Amino acid sequence: MSLTLLITMLLGFAFSISIAVSIGGSAILGLTLFDSDKLILVPKEMFTAIDKFPLAAIPFFILAGNLMETGGISRRLVNFAKSLVGGVQGGLPMTCVLTCMIFAAVSGSSVATTFAIGSILIPALIKHGYPVGYAASLQATSAELGVIIPPSIPMILFGVAAEVSIGELFIAGVVPGLLIGGVLMLFVHLYCRFKGLGKNDGDGRLSVGKATVEAGWALLMPVIILGGIYGGVFTPTEASVVAVFYALIVGLVIHRELEFKHLVAVFKKSVLSSAVIMFIIANAGLFAFLITRAGIPEAIGIWLKEVLDSPAYFLLGVNAALFVIGMFIETSAAIIVLAPILVPVAVFFGIDPVHFGMIMVVNLAMGMITPPFGVNLFAACTVAKISLDRIVGHLLPFVLVIMG
Repeated sequence: MSLTLLITMLLGFAFSISIAVSIGGSAILGLTLFDSDKLILVPKEMFTAIDKFPLAAIPFFILAGNLMETGGISRRLVNFAKSLVGGVQGGLPMTCVLTCMIFAAVSGSSVATTFAIGSILIPALIKHGYPVGYAASLQATSAELGVIIPPSIPMILFGVAAEVSIGELFIAGVVPGLLIGGVLMLFVHLYCRFKGLGKNDGDGRLSVGKATVEAGWALLMPVIILGGIYGGVFTPTEASVVAVFYALIVGLVIHRELEFKHLVAVFKKSVLSSAVIMFIIANAGLFAFLITRAGIPEAIGIWLKEVLDSPAYFLLGVNAALFVIGMFIETSAAIIVLAPILVPVAVFFGIDPVHFGMIMVVNLAMGMITPPFGVNLFAACTVAKISLDRIVGHLLPFVLVIMG
């Protein structure tokens, strides 16, 4: 049955069938062919996979991100970031990276970050003379920080799948997120100086004081969310609800750019995004249950222990494998399927599961900006109104920088 599961899933991917349907369909087909009496397990295991309290954070963080976009919080964050770094050559691309870093501290989703920030900055970059493919690839790459800087939906999923503290994962994500963001900002600055781009990026820039005052409520949001989590005031799941209410109050009462008539569209957009992720989780949970019952994780673990006889070799092999896997499998599904398999092996080699969780999240996050499945690429192309082939050439340097 294991071989049938794998072949069916890969065929689904090859024929561009959605990730969730490919994973769930292969599991159902395997049961039908080899143990049809157990088909009753399908709804049970799918429900069990999503019947976890920490997963409630996912729809709330997505909703918070959409409320920030509609309520004017995103625009104020862009103005604030531009006031800090927009005055140098290449300041606008640097603004894109910095804004995504700030927005990531609330949204938890790279796709939400792409739409919220990209809808403002991609047109601005094009207006300042940057190639449209460069603008879209930069936005897609910067938005990857949405799942590395806490709070992060993939970290929540890893914590649930591997039974690791979500709070510790959030703390562990701060330094890698700042490191990747800082390196990207340095790279775009040097690139613009080399290419002669961005000499007028400072046009229309607000003073730091004025931009800070205007973005004051927006900047307070990540302070409240992350401070509350790390201070033990509320859990990451509860923090997602706090983020929603904060975004609602700021948008409706303080900025007054969010109106009640906008809420239906915002809720609809959030529900659709959440439903897609939850459907993937449900199907991946069924698939993970079957391969675990078949003894595949234990077999892979034993094989890895024999072939990769040291922690260093294991980590190198896992890094390479996860990078390739991220190109073809959605991050949420990959984490739910692979975490129960790989974490016990990592622990056997003496690797801290929180450290290993960050390795998984960062590697799989790169899959969001690598074809053929890069969800950030499709989101950025949608905002920029271009085809995927126009973005790939500009994307390679960003991928190499993050790999480095």
